[in-house]
Amino acid sequence: MLELTKAQRARIAIRVFKTTSDAVALRGFFRFTGRSGQQLEEALRVLAPEIYGSMNDPRIIELQGLEYVMDRLPRGIEACSRIVLTASEELGGTSFERIVPPKRRRTSYRVSENEMCFLLTRGLSEVYDILTHLTFMYHEAKKIRFQMRDADGTLLPEWQRLEEDVRRKDTLSGKELDQALWNLSRIVGGTYQDTKDTWANMEEGRRESSNSGLFEIVCQLGRLADAHREDGIIVSFSPALRDMLGHHRHGERWAGTVKARIREAGLQGRPLHVISANMHSVVNLLYGYAALLETGRRLPEGGFYEMFYEMRNIKERILSIARKNGLHELPDSSPMHIDCQIIAMEKACQVAFAPGLAIAKEECLEKKPVLLVIDYAFGAQAFEVMDELLTPAAGGDGPLTFESISVMGKAGTLCGSKGDIMLATAHVFEGEPHTYTFQNQLGREDFEGEMEAGMRLFEGPIVTVLGTSLQNRDMLEKFKRTSWAAVGLEMEGGHYQMAVSAALVRGYIKKDVRLSYAYYASDNPLESGQTLSSGPLGREGVRPTYMITRAILERVVFGGRNRGGCQGT
Repeated sequence: MLELTKAQRARIAIRVFKTTSDAVALRGFFRFTGRSGQQLEEALRVLAPEIYGSMNDPRIIELQGLEYVMDRLPRGIEACSRIVLTASEELGGTSFERIVPPKRRRTSYRVSENEMCFLLTRGLSEVYDILTHLTFMYHEAKKIRFQMRDADGTLLPEWQRLEEDVRRKDTLSGKELDQALWNLSRIVGGTYQDTKDTWANMEEGRRESSNSGLFEIVCQLGRLADAHREDGIIVSFSPALRDMLGHHRHGERWAGTVKARIREAGLQGRPLHVISANMHSVVNLLYGYAALLETGRRLPEGGFYEMFYEMRNIKERILSIARKNGLHELPDSSPMHIDCQIIAMEKACQVAFAPGLAIAKEECLEKKPVLLVIDYAFGAQAFEVMDELLTPAAGGDGPLTFESISVMGKAGTLCGSKGDIMLATAHVFEGEPHTYTFQNQLGREDFEGEMEAGMRLFEGPIVTVLGTSLQNRDMLEKFKRTSWAAVGLEMEGGHYQMAVSAALVRGYIKKDVRLSYAYYASDNPLESGQTLSSGPLGREGVRPTYMITRAILERVVFGGRNRGGCQGT
């Protein structure tokens, strides 16, 4: 029998996870103790993602992975034995507690002490994301259960002490807190310092009501696994969710609102430039310098990019100036969780731009271009967003004139370190025979002279992955070291380009529309200590964010350069 390589086994595991997730979504429910639940767990164990560190060591509870997951699941999930995934439940007017996790823009409701309801609006990527996190969480819960009792089934003294510490968690301090953390470290199998660090990080979240705190989470997960070791945790999918998957009900509403707002502002018919980005970098780049001048400050001695560190304290002043000079804010009222900004550039040019920002005001006044900045999509949601946006509105006042489409954001790097920049030359779907090539309007020369000491720039294919929590070192090494020569991985680029290619085929946009894809490295999944579970990018992400934003505006939007067309296969 032919022996598979580690990369091949990982690829099969991802396919098993995806296929099983699709199957249970269509079936309508599964239990983690059943065959489907066991398949999901086994696939995750084979993958052993670097982000989940020591999950395959039965002696150690993976604390960094647990912290990462709890930031992306609703507070209190650790006590719930029934999980409902739905698409259309109107629970906003009920007494149920509405919960939005700090690191994932998704709405959940705590229906009862043991039942949680997720409102899913982002398609299958959100299903994979939630099932990945739940599978890992319940896998760790089983490991905790084995630390509760001795061979005779009697609760261990350490566990009894933990339950007492949970009841007193608000009064623990000094020596008592140290003793409680030492006891907890013995249960989770980690060092005292690692346990204390995770407790401190999660304690801050507990104070902000974004999680229940490490003591409570470990205790509740152990209780949950112990109480349901036979019948298991059940996850069910509502008929409304199953009917929605693959359809663009929310995306159509979202895009219709955006197009209507453009027309209401009288901006239809003008050159339109779409930028997928965060909701601050474009606004800060255009209006931030004027706001700094109002406060009596000047360009910092450190140079152009230093001024963006100072803008964190004057956000409202920047928005106030922007609203008076061409900014139209469009908070999302649909369940898509994608806000927008519409900027009329002939009005934006009325404010003072930072010295060195190469945007010709004469051209803005003549051509009157419009920027449409859309917040980050999530995985396959990117196709729905871009496909509906590029599709002409039925019965409208004519199609919008798309001049350029730019995508910027965070990605994992396969070649560098946090803060490095990656320019995509193609998007390759992980585990599928789909690749999309295009001519990126951004090149290495657009960043020459801008790179800070230690920063690097890489050009090459970017892998569009199923989920950030499903990445396997061996498979990523193959993408990096073989003829694929991939430089990074992310979740949206391939989906965006799929929609762009479809719009080109259907004649919705011009063949010479300018495309650019640029990412800055938020993590390196191949290096321990640089994965997403190691913490946010922080200050080192500011410079690459604004370098990319500046390049998009100067070179793609206002430079008008066209390196060539785009194509998809």
